[in-house]
Amino acid sequence: MRIVIIGLGTIGKTILKTLSKERHTITIIDENKEKIEELIEKYDVSGVVGNGACMEIQEEAKVKDADLFIALADSDELNIFACMVARKVGAKNTIARVRNPDYSNQIAQMKDDLGISMLVNPEKDTAKEIFSLINLPSIVQVEHFAKGRVLLVEIVAEKGCALVGETLISLGKKLTTKVLICAVQRKGEIFIPTGHFMIEAGDRIHFTSDVNTLGDFLAEVNLVKSPLKNVMIVGGNKISLYLAEQLSQKKYKVKLIENNKYNAEELAEELPRVTVVQGNGMRHDVLIEEGIEAMDCFVALTEIDEENMIVSMFANKMQVKKTITQIKRDDLYGILGELGILNNVSPKHVVANRIASYVRALANKRGSNVLTLSRLVNDQVEALEFSAAKTQEKIYNVPLKQLQTKENCLIACIMRNNQVIIPDGNACIMQGDNVIVVTTHKNFDDLTDIFM
Repeated sequence: MRIVIIGLGTIGKTILKTLSKERHTITIIDENKEKIEELIEKYDVSGVVGNGACMEIQEEAKVKDADLFIALADSDELNIFACMVARKVGAKNTIARVRNPDYSNQIAQMKDDLGISMLVNPEKDTAKEIFSLINLPSIVQVEHFAKGRVLLVEIVAEKGCALVGETLISLGKKLTTKVLICAVQRKGEIFIPTGHFMIEAGDRIHFTSDVNTLGDFLAEVNLVKSPLKNVMIVGGNKISLYLAEQLSQKKYKVKLIENNKYNAEELAEELPRVTVVQGNGMRHDVLIEEGIEAMDCFVALTEIDEENMIVSMFANKMQVKKTITQIKRDDLYGILGELGILNNVSPKHVVANRIASYVRALANKRGSNVLTLSRLVNDQVEALEFSAAKTQEKIYNVPLKQLQTKENCLIACIMRNNQVIIPDGNACIMQGDNVIVVTTHKNFDDLTDIFM
């Protein structure tokens, strides 16, 4: 696909890195010549220096031939206008980053008129992800496939849970609820496990589950946790605003601590059902005074990663049931598990995953059979939902145990006529199925790519 990207800040660079791995023809536009030259040297892309909302610059970048135009500049207005120009020039699809809460609802209603195919709001999208983690206390992360019918869930095998000390074969015999464990992260290593793989305490486990049986599985392995009611948020930014608003609407008791007096007053005015405290959330005495020990969930959302890490570690020490930490820097991910920071979010990765999924959906219309894509474990593992649409007699109606898949590829779930099938060796793929595959390989475009 031909893709044009304007705006090469933190999120723009993350999306460029993500999409450049997938063999698209990419052109980047930015007014900073040095940035363009640096990224052209780093990635296999072409670049144009100039204002990405200008018609002449878009014509130079051949936006008229673009399958997708992505506007990620700092200015919402520029992104909206750039997308309007791109559609006028001839781009088939456009994505605009719009962050201002005052615009979001209006733009969503007017996006067709404005020529915008998709809106992304890093802060709002991140708040939704955090809300999902709070709403599911036992879960570290969850991805949705098959239009929400199939979940790819990450949990931690805590001491005392029924998974520890068991192999996948023995679990299959003991458990009545069917799930498929498809990836395990242990001390920085990634495993696509076989039946003899034994689970240890502290393992981060990714498994597929029918949305309707997830609760049964968590109960069966002693990982059901009581609902979280009291939530403390440190840092009063846009993510905090969106998150506190969602939580308060769902009857959570929310306390938000913000150091800046003006910001705290504004938040208090916008969030009448939230207790907003003006204070330094990095000070332990302030957190204790505001009742951190009575909290069920603690969310660290300051703009400094190291501050978020330190305050999250303190929340863990105070035995808060769940802590969620904003981490922006990729180089910190390797040590988070060692520090006990299990639930972390990154706005740039949330948006990059959304856009990557959208690109895959567009590619599907053009011949690729990937319906949905999610990246796990800091981009080391891909979970892909394929459409088994093509005529492939060699793999259809054959028991999986008779098919030879490539190393580190696992068929994690089959969706057939709205029925979720957690496969064993006797399961078969049929034409028309949707098939979810978990793999450490990159750039698979078709279900047949996973087989030898």
